[in-house]
Amino acid sequence: MARYADDLSLAHMLADTADSISMARFRALDLHVEAKPDLTPVTDADTAVEKAVRATLARTRPRDGVLGEEYGASAPPAGAGSRQWVIDPIDGTKNFVRGVPIWATLISLMDGDTPVVGLVSAPALGRRWWAATGLGAYAGKHQAAASPIRVSGVGRLADASFCYSSLHGWEETGRLDPMLDIIRTVWRSRAYGDFYGYMLVAEGAVDAMVEPELSLWDLAALIPIVTEAGGTFTDLAGRPGPGGGSAIASNGKLHQDLLDRLG
Repeated sequence: MARYADDLSLAHMLADTADSISMARFRALDLHVEAKPDLTPVTDADTAVEKAVRATLARTRPRDGVLGEEYGASAPPAGAGSRQWVIDPIDGTKNFVRGVPIWATLISLMDGDTPVVGLVSAPALGRRWWAATGLGAYAGKHQAAASPIRVSGVGRLADASFCYSSLHGWEETGRLDPMLDIIRTVWRSRAYGDFYGYMLVAEGAVDAMVEPELSLWDLAALIPIVTEAGGTFTDLAGRPGPGGGSAIASNGKLHQDLLDRLG
């Protein structure tokens, strides 16, 4: 089961590089921000991080494909396998731009359609989360200061701490009413947003996190961390994996109830 241990170690090296670049630009007075065609922001830190990660992968894993938010997909050479690294250089760019420290670099390795390595590095929070198939899930400042993490045991929505990104997306997809019903039902609800809610689920601090619309680079790194921590991660139709473009992440005990309400 240590099949992906070397890839996980490489992910930590990639995150070290990403952290050094992104932290140097966080709250920089000369930070350059542009609007992408979908009107979401992109900074010089986003592009610099992705370029650096891609350069290292080109040297260390030349037979693997790469997909990044800013520069798209680069296909592996002919005859290579089905492995692909998926990179979100800065998840939470709007936070990054405003000086809010809740942002992270997301690094994942997919083997075929399955994310098998996931690492989330939030250097402004001084925290990192990681997992690989069969190796468990961990969190800490770095590999040498790590603790295993585990989802909660809460079994009822009425007792649950529930997390979501925002209500706007649920309104756009016609699911605002069931979302509001869940918020009225649960013990506590908070909109932590982006990667952070999922990591809180993996740590057992939050019991469920949901989002209606996501891209592959938003999802891939999160799935191994939540599932290796004992949780369940599906799309809104209940399908596992990152292909559905939506997410319900939970401690497992609450999952079917959430699917029934949101699916």
